[in-house]
Amino acid sequence: MKSIADLLFEAYILKKVPRSGFHFLGVGRESVAEHSFCAAFIAYVLSRMTPSADALRLISMCLVHDLPEARTGDFNYVHKRYVTADEDRAISDMVEGIPFGGDISGLLAEFNENKTEEARLAHDADQLSFILDLKQVSDIGCPAPDRWLPHVRARLCTDLGKKLADAIMERPWDAWWEKDYSE
Repeated sequence: MKSIADLLFEAYILKKVPRSGFHFLGVGRESVAEHSFCAAFIAYVLSRMTPSADALRLISMCLVHDLPEARTGDFNYVHKRYVTADEDRAISDMVEGIPFGGDISGLLAEFNENKTEEARLAHDADQLSFILDLKQVSDIGCPAPDRWLPHVRARLCTDLGKKLADAIMERPWDAWWEKDYSE
């Protein structure tokens, strides 16, 4: 039980690990845990729209896709040019002594290989989470996302992910609560 308690504390620390790309955006902030929650919820939505996908595997993949960042930190695209994280070692050390450690490392390997339907959908969920962030920041008047969005959208792997990105871009970020607004 001690190794499982340690794993829970390790996942918990992601609430404190900032996503580093926001430094370059110049506005906003998000923890790795906040991002992982959003990606996992998007994965849930994508799984409901893709009956052929293994929903549990897809959602689980998104839940753990950034777990190694508890050990490596979050590297943005500038950091990745100069620093290489030993993610394999981080994963190996993280799951050592965990009875279901092979499940976690298997999900991470599948995500990184990006070959299965679930992995491609998980990658889209990861990017759609960022697109939501960028759209919200753009809607409140920050111009930086206009330069970033084409690059992020180009990373989408599936037709469903691309259609959802189109829908996100067509809607104001706050339309969800204004729809039936009255005083």
